[in-house]
Amino acid sequence: MTYEQKITHDVDFWKFKILQKQSLFNQVTDTVQKKINSYIPEKVHHAITTAIKQMVKAVLFGSTFTTSKPILDLTLMHREALIKQKIENYKKTGAAEGGITGAGGFLMSLADFPLLLGIKMKMLFDIAAVYGYDVKDYRERLFILHIFQLAFSSKEEGKNIFVKMQDWDNQAHQLPTNIDEFDWLTFQQQYRDYIDLAKLAQMLPFVGAAVGAVANYKLIEKLGITAMMSYRMRYFNLEHAVLSNQKLVENKPGTN
Repeated sequence: MTYEQKITHDVDFWKFKILQKQSLFNQVTDTVQKKINSYIPEKVHHAITTAIKQMVKAVLFGSTFTTSKPILDLTLMHREALIKQKIENYKKTGAAEGGITGAGGFLMSLADFPLLLGIKMKMLFDIAAVYGYDVKDYRERLFILHIFQLAFSSKEEGKNIFVKMQDWDNQAHQLPTNIDEFDWLTFQQQYRDYIDLAKLAQMLPFVGAAVGAVANYKLIEKLGITAMMSYRMRYFNLEHAVLSNQKLVENKPGTN
């Protein structure tokens, strides 16, 4: 079995998990999560909203993360070997940062949100470049935001985002060209709801450092896996399109 055949099965199983119906456990978890969110101080919500809005603007129009150049002429297996190493490095960086801010109590934990966002986005830009995509292209930066949404959204919202990503290379020309058309409000709400259960304990005395380190490590790991699966899906979709075009040419009258 080739490397591509092996990861095809991984991608198919990943798609299945995204599209399957929400379990009763997940429904209960979502309800509990929303209830907990109602008890979180408004200034915490405001801090997260502000951080995410600034991050979205930086991704779409800034130059903060656009330092990586696309890597060409590598096999998929070699690309992913590099990517896995990058993810491991970012997980360690995120864990260290979460441990430091968690040890500092409530105010330091608030500072963790924008710091963690920056680490995550830098990782996504690096992953895109290793897969050979030019992040200077606005559509590629939008794809990165969709990966982020997919990783940190509810089950139902995740399905909606996944549908948008399935045929990305054919649908990209229909995407909004104005930042005001990007639904950043839903974006920040989904992210906030997803991470609050994991991150609230980071603000507690004594245990904050340990919780912050583990939470950041796991959140970055989830994002890295989601990114790899998303780019694998694009890779196989493009490969399928090329093969289909070749067959059309071969079967066209007068070509034989």
